Amino acid sequence: MKLYYSPGACSLSPHIALAEGGLAYSLEKVDLKTKKTETGADFLAVNPAGYAPALALDNGEVLTEGPAIVQYIADLAPAKKLAPPAGSFERVRLQEALNFISTELHKSFSPLFNPAAPEEWKTVVRGLIGRRLDVVEQKLAGRDYLMGEFSVADGYLFTILGWGRLVNVDVKEGRPSLAAYIKRVATRPGVQQAMNEEGLLK
Repeated sequence: MKLYYSPGACSLSPHIALAEGGLAYSLEKVDLKTKKTETGADFLAVNPAGYAPALALDNGEVLTEGPAIVQYIADLAPAKKLAPPAGSFERVRLQEALNFISTELHKSFSPLFNPAAPEEWKTVVRGLIGRRLDVVEQKLAGRDYLMGEFSVADGYLFTILGWGRLVNVDVKEGRPSLAAYIKRVATRPGVQQAMNEEGLLK
């Protein structure tokens, strides 16, 4: 398998899943502005949407969209228990968590990275993100991870939370459970491996 990624982008989430799953994979960095990979290949030929992640499988198939990719990865390493079994109610809870992170957090951060977005709108967005983070804070109260045990949802959430420092959003202030969670996830060997491979550890 080959993961097409951009350092620190949402592709860090499946990168973490691959590392946590102990799976064999290769990496190819993508310049999301030029749509070229580090080997000079046209990334639009891999993913016509032009964004990472994309996971190229050994059979020639290419998966896109992070929540789908991480569940596929989790199912390749069932012993690691990165996702509940397919068809179980707990798996639906995982999908619920992935969808919340994707639609309510991930996409909410997008305007903050857009230099053309008005500052007034960015202020509104920061307030919205804060309210969503308060929901996560409540969810994490009294538990180590979103599903109780570490899952691919945690790799995704950790990735998105890391964007806060880049766009002036303090994700930890007033959220002790979230602050402890970030520290807990950051120390996991698989997370450390993925971050190191993307050059994110200083």
